[in-house]
Amino acid sequence: MILSPSLLSSDYGRLADELAALEAAGCKWVHWDVMDGSFVPNITLGAPIIKRLRKASKLFFDVHLMVDRPERYIGDFVDAGSDMIVVHAESTAHVERALAEIKRQGVQCGVALNPHTPLTVLDYVLDQLDMVLLMSVNPGFGGQKFLPFTMRKIEDLSAMIKARGLKTLIQVDGGVDPDNTAELVRRGADVLVSGSAFFGFPPYAERLKTFEAAAAKA
Repeated sequence: MILSPSLLSSDYGRLADELAALEAAGCKWVHWDVMDGSFVPNITLGAPIIKRLRKASKLFFDVHLMVDRPERYIGDFVDAGSDMIVVHAESTAHVERALAEIKRQGVQCGVALNPHTPLTVLDYVLDQLDMVLLMSVNPGFGGQKFLPFTMRKIEDLSAMIKARGLKTLIQVDGGVDPDNTAELVRRGADVLVSGSAFFGFPPYAERLKTFEAAAAKA
């Protein structure tokens, strides 16, 4: 299990310090929620902030674009130092084109699905994905409750990936905490995104151990 703490719940006034603290705590990934105020209601941060902070961190930058027509910004986020760029299937009419462009620029790619979006939209792109992000809340806000039907969706996606002999990672984002971690991992989740349930319980090293201990029970 890889834990990717979501900076959406961090102290935005101290992002460089937060990244350093995550690294010191033993985290390997960090999740950037990029929101445009159109695809989702809120506005968060953009490529210039990520680019500036890339110089201060060795963490794997897991960048989740919750923006309309993300293909317009792929070059910016590659240049900013993203290690993985995830676009929403619902945000563009040209998902395959966006994924191909991310790959062409040498960055890992993923597709995110909103809770109601069926797995069938992945049929013709799954083979080119490094990761699928399953939203377990409706995107745009932190601190929401986990939607229980996501458990079956994780299991179904895991079966699809295994049937094709792929190594595509499954990421789950929304309402993730130590109480549901074991079940998420048991169903097939590889990467867990946690915001308020992580940042709200310092010290970070101890909170990471709590998640890892829960995952070990899967």
